[in-house]
Amino acid sequence: MSRVEDQWERLVRAALRRERIGLDALSQPAGGIAGNVPSSLANNRDIDAILRAADEILAEDPNISRILCEQAYSLAQNLDPNSEGRGVLQFKTGLNSVIKQKLAKREGGTIDRSQDIARLAEFYKLYRAKNNADQLCREEMELRESGAFTGNLGELQRKIVKRKRVFATLKVLGMVLGQLTQEIPAEVKQMIESDAAMTEDLIAYNLIPLDASTGADAILSFAEVRAAVSALKYFPGLPRLPEELSIPPTRNPDMLDFLHYIFGFQKDNVANQREHVVLLLSNEQSRLRIPEETEPLTILGVHIRNWMRLAVQKVFLKSLDNYINWCSYLNIQPVWSSFDAVSKEKKILFVSLYFLIWGEAANIRFLPECLCYIFHHMAREMDERLRQQIAEPANSCISEEGVSFLGQVITPLYEVVAADDLAGYQGFSEVDFFNGWKLFCYVCDHLFIEGLTYLEVLSEAASNDNGRAPHSAWRNYDDFNEYFWSLHCFELSWPWRKTSFFQQPKPKKVQTF
Repeated sequence: MSRVEDQWERLVRAALRRERIGLDALSQPAGGIAGNVPSSLANNRDIDAILRAADEILAEDPNISRILCEQAYSLAQNLDPNSEGRGVLQFKTGLNSVIKQKLAKREGGTIDRSQDIARLAEFYKLYRAKNNADQLCREEMELRESGAFTGNLGELQRKIVKRKRVFATLKVLGMVLGQLTQEIPAEVKQMIESDAAMTEDLIAYNLIPLDASTGADAILSFAEVRAAVSALKYFPGLPRLPEELSIPPTRNPDMLDFLHYIFGFQKDNVANQREHVVLLLSNEQSRLRIPEETEPLTILGVHIRNWMRLAVQKVFLKSLDNYINWCSYLNIQPVWSSFDAVSKEKKILFVSLYFLIWGEAANIRFLPECLCYIFHHMAREMDERLRQQIAEPANSCISEEGVSFLGQVITPLYEVVAADDLAGYQGFSEVDFFNGWKLFCYVCDHLFIEGLTYLEVLSEAASNDNGRAPHSAWRNYDDFNEYFWSLHCFELSWPWRKTSFFQQPKPKKVQTF
């Protein structure tokens, strides 16, 4: 082996050994090549999960590990075929080297892929049997039901971690098998479907595992959290959701599922805001200093439900304070006719809707009064849908591709704001980047404060002509937001009516320095 090849093999081995800072869903450090997935590929969680499983079973069956690595490489290639993302080329090169130099050597230098699907299906059964998957679930359940774990939480935690590790690997094996073929053997397919119920608590979460199939997390034992989760449940006044809407079997439908369906919010945004609202309600209940004794239902002469009603009211007023002030300034009626007439459930719907809007607003978050305008109209649409028997998508978010709040509401605004920020970005060469170094140093603080990129700052500087251009010739976030401090903003109507507000400026040549 040449010196160059030897150095390259050492580099690959070092990459495999290096551990990424932080813990994975199983509270284990992410090691091996799974810990080096570039951030530009991180949106596809399957790549990271597949490589973790490949590392897990490498010593047990290198051939199956090779199949998983090849699938991860295929996903990375589909996401970034030209390797334009930062670190993607190095990642794919290293992964390909691992497949060819390390895993293929164990097969005698050649790779026979004709039996990959059959091998993967057979390994699923072998891995499941070897790790006693069914017994793991029974032992954990028996320990929970016996109550013996209260004095030995470490034993329960060890069993939970082991079950999660085994079923996380099984989940990846089943997922890759489904990606490679639609003709999965009936026996294996039945196993995959039955095991899926035990992988619900492997879903990513921030603080509260609301989609978990078990109540192992201590935070779920707090009365405030349980009350907050219960407050979000689907109440009788909501329209019936269509059967095709996918909801995890580990929980019942709630208000955010309703908002998700009618406005087309993104799945991860809905999950994040569900946790957000639960935490807000839980924290507000804690501040009310509710006595720890929750039985009987009447505490100090006040029904327990009144505590939640007070918490909801406080969260409602704090969260929608800017919207209330906006309506007062414009002298318009809020979406509710009388504050006292708004039910507890309706207040939670309003709060959830506002945070879901904020969660997908991107840079439009810098236009807080614009968010008030959007909320004002979407809340009215929500009221219309509440009067129906079966939930239907909102007109403002419907497109030919489906229902999407991001595509139909935020994107048109984002494009016009971005066009103004980048109005001067035409004919900008690499030399201009070096010529603009002094400007970069001057506005460095502005970059971090406003969250703008280098290109946006240079383009904005070119648009205002070093302060000599009239203010009417260029717009910034404050200018866009100021428009929504006037009743003229209602000329935009709802859904958006393409007025002069949405006209994009003509690109200009950026001045060099």
